[in-house]
Amino acid sequence: MPAGRFAFFMNVPTLLLLVLVLAWPVIYAGYLSVHRVGLAQLRRGEFAFTGWENYGRVFEDPLFWGALQNTLVFTFVTVSSELVLAILIALLINQTGVWTSRITRFLILLPYAIPPIANGLIWSFIYSFQFGFLNRILFTLGLTDVPVNWAGNPDTALYAVTVPYIWRTLPFAIILVHAALQGIPRELYEAAAVDGASAWRRFWHVTLPMLRSVIAVILVLRTAFAFAVFEEILAITQGGPGDATWVAAWYSYKITFSPPNNFGMGSASAFILALMIGAIALVYMRFIYRRVTL
Repeated sequence: MPAGRFAFFMNVPTLLLLVLVLAWPVIYAGYLSVHRVGLAQLRRGEFAFTGWENYGRVFEDPLFWGALQNTLVFTFVTVSSELVLAILIALLINQTGVWTSRITRFLILLPYAIPPIANGLIWSFIYSFQFGFLNRILFTLGLTDVPVNWAGNPDTALYAVTVPYIWRTLPFAIILVHAALQGIPRELYEAAAVDGASAWRRFWHVTLPMLRSVIAVILVLRTAFAFAVFEEILAITQGGPGDATWVAAWYSYKITFSPPNNFGMGSASAFILALMIGAIALVYMRFIYRRVTL
């Protein structure tokens, strides 16, 4: 048997598993998005075809546009902060050599090992208005005389959710940037130093260009995941106060599983979210990764 055909047959079980686990739910969700599907229709098993009606209702819903705006703000704050912090921390680790310490590795990687819902619950206690550790620290330091309702104030709730998310996902970016730094030839820095380049110019003209490929990877992956954030919202604010922390994924969830349980409209909103994530990834690959490969 030719090697190519043998390799294909060896991968058939994996392909079938991916079809069952990934492709079929997506296809079925697409089917639901163009039908009228509620609890009554689910009981009868009869779904009336509505065409693009569900998509039109999503675009006409002010809550959707508010959730999309919150999603864009959340994504920009988390991704930009994570990228900057990852580069700074990775450079610090690379310069000091503290990565060789097992304790340091454990502490840096610990947040990434915590399940998202557990991370949200931990930070909900930290943010607690009555007995939260954050307010207690502020009291102790004399920075405030009254407790701050971090997750219950519409002006601060969305930004309060970004902190736990950044804390949980930051180790992923640190690992990638640190690995990329290890691959930069030392001769480049030595040549720049001989030419009289300052530390900032060595970073700007040597380090940053060599990190462009890994920065592109971080931007694509972290933007996709941040755009679909759900667990921290569920554990900390449940979309509140009001609709201050409604994001796109939370909107799809509430439309689908809250009365009147519009599964068709929820599937349509989820498809819109998926298309937006795909479009953003294509933009990154087009304008960032292409420059990296030039």
